[in-house]
Amino acid sequence: MNELRPIVYVIDDDPSMRAALEDLVGSIGLQVRGFASPQEFLESKQADSPGCLVLDIRLPGMSGLSFQKELVKAGLPLPVIFITGHGDIPMSVRAMKAGAVDFLTKPFHDQDLLDAIHAAIERDRDKRRETLLITELRKRYETLTERERHIMGFVVAGRPNKQIAAELDLSEMTVKVHRGQVMRKMKARSLPELVRMSDTLSAALQAS
Repeated sequence: MNELRPIVYVIDDDPSMRAALEDLVGSIGLQVRGFASPQEFLESKQADSPGCLVLDIRLPGMSGLSFQKELVKAGLPLPVIFITGHGDIPMSVRAMKAGAVDFLTKPFHDQDLLDAIHAAIERDRDKRRETLLITELRKRYETLTERERHIMGFVVAGRPNKQIAAELDLSEMTVKVHRGQVMRKMKARSLPELVRMSDTLSAALQAS
């Protein structure tokens, strides 16, 4: 259960600023880990828990924006909240287009950062739930035979059993049996639920 507690990673090369951020985040009961550089963060072991990254835009060796891209390449797409004392509108636009949750200019209100952290953690939770769902749906889909997958495609397209039977040169009873197997193996309680599962799998396939 402890591994599921949210954790906030803070990367800032200013020790006093990093300590202040750690104290602020810790004051609301969240786990927090501070790092002086992106390299130090990458060399550490990240917990498999919902979380986010509070990232200074200007860092030694690599800018925060560049590091944001590296995180995605490394398969660590944590939601990012940028903080900076040297921000401008073009920079903030670039950060937000790259997927940042928020872009705060120092000095910022503590509550603004805490609100951004809560939003980022919720975004990460949602993404983790979606990933788990897709993984489970893929496992279920893999248990279907080729014929069952074919029939599932017709079913989610709204084709009636009689039409599917004629299309595949099968009896209606055979189609009904296969359709029942599809519903059972996919653990779909209704046709609309099966359609949603199919849409989720199709969207995941297109995104990969």
